[in-house]
Amino acid sequence: MRKWIGATAAISALALVTACSSEGASDGPSDGDGGGNGETVTLEFAQWWEPELPEGVLRGLMDDFEEANPGIEVELLSGPYASTREQVVAGAASGTMSDVVGLDGAWVSDFVDQGSIADLTALMSDAGYDDGELASQVQLGGSTYMIPVVNFAYMLFTNDGLLADAGVDAAPSTRSEFEAAAIAVSESDENTSGWILPLSLETPNGIQNDVMSWAWASGGSMLTEDGAPDVNNPEVQSAVDFVVGLDEAGAIAPGAATLKEQDKVEEFSSGRVGMMISSLAHINTLRESSPDLDFSLHAVPAEDGYAGERGTPYASWGIGVAENSENKEEAWKLVEFLMSADANGELANAANAFPGNSTAVPEFVTQDEIFQSAFDVWNEGYPANEFVGLPVAEQLMRDMAEELQRVLNGDISVEDALTATQTKWESQF
Repeated sequence: MRKWIGATAAISALALVTACSSEGASDGPSDGDGGGNGETVTLEFAQWWEPELPEGVLRGLMDDFEEANPGIEVELLSGPYASTREQVVAGAASGTMSDVVGLDGAWVSDFVDQGSIADLTALMSDAGYDDGELASQVQLGGSTYMIPVVNFAYMLFTNDGLLADAGVDAAPSTRSEFEAAAIAVSESDENTSGWILPLSLETPNGIQNDVMSWAWASGGSMLTEDGAPDVNNPEVQSAVDFVVGLDEAGAIAPGAATLKEQDKVEEFSSGRVGMMISSLAHINTLRESSPDLDFSLHAVPAEDGYAGERGTPYASWGIGVAENSENKEEAWKLVEFLMSADANGELANAANAFPGNSTAVPEFVTQDEIFQSAFDVWNEGYPANEFVGLPVAEQLMRDMAEELQRVLNGDISVEDALTATQTKWESQF
């Protein structure tokens, strides 16, 4: 049976800001009749999704929503993930979050503590909504605060041209095969590296996507069975030892301490790295930016000799409603629309992601060889992301990234780094 690693039967993924209504919008809370009193309600919807979707897709869905809900208009506030995150965090602190926000599962616990996102369980109840078709919900204290709209698996991307030039004729499946391939690519050309590792402290999700993925792929965990931190266990140490070994072998692209996820994708797209662990969302990005790039997707390699199911890292485009919104009823209507089978299926297909509505069918997996292979990997393993729903999840990643950077600088051992991380994490739980 498939198991899910993550808090409260969840899945993971982010949000924005500014004041609730814009020019021409209702000045106050509506009575739920569109804009109320004949006025138009303008919902602000802050997300990083629009730039990652084919042009016009999200706006087209908003047009469909507006046509089905006269009196409600949607203003999209769109930007890259990093800037969206900064705006959302600022809005959460100042009480100026947009009515509807894209959410990352790593943010949810902090926003709930701040009281900045609304209890969706209450909104669903008020609307008489049946949540039976939702594939998952992110809950804290028994209440839902985020609904994963679409889900992106993180898998191993290989530049098959670079691997072939380096004499590697098959994608690696084990850690030893990966190490050999990464070293071969690095040694084949002074301008190429075998693997790329983003460890920016500003955006520390490299710990989740690029470091812990090695542990999860071999059935490892960073938590005890009751959810307490256990990051200095042998499974995690084995994964971190492996990463450090790649660095010592010269197989990792330089500058890891300052690299962010976007940098990782750009380096892979430019043909300067042979392998990266990244989201399915970047398939289209790579095809558009580098149409001649010869790449394929695979499961994250497992520890040699491991024969169990492999955990597949994932992230979600989650959605929530701002507690400060004066138009929560209309905001929920937008959430409900995006989670309907038709709209959710359309969004999932456009994003090349797996849908959040359990009845929606992702047609793209049957029409594209790379996505079909990714879907096969997804189905053969289990989704794994233990940071979802944890308190101060981003800070936990940052704590670990700080210690790993010290290891890569040669300042401390892996064992000392994980012990220090464990101590920091215990103080956060």
